Amino acid sequence: MIDRTLKHYRITGALGAGGMGEVYLAEDTTLDRKVALKILPTDVASNRNRMDLREPAPEDAIPSRRPQPSRTRAFQDGQLVM
Repeated sequence: MIDRTLKHYRITGALGAGGMGEVYLAEDTTLDRKVALKILPTDVASNRNRMDLREPAPEDAIPSRRPQPSRTRAFQDGQLVM
C-alpha cells in the first residue's frame, strides 16, 4: 500500500495492523495535511451489521481546514467514509 494513492490520499507509511484492518499514514493532497487512513478487511467492510451506517449530523458535513484532534469521522465528497 505504501506509495499508492487512494482518491486524494497519498499513502506514505504504515502505522499498524490488527483484526479490524490496517492503518496507514497518508497525506490529504486536497487539504495539504497528514492523516491516518484505516483500511478495513473486505469481510468487515461488507458486513452491514458491523458498520455504523447512520447519517452524519449536518454540522459534521462542514469541511474543516483546521486540525481537530478530537474528531474521528472522515468525509469524502460529502459522504461519510467508513
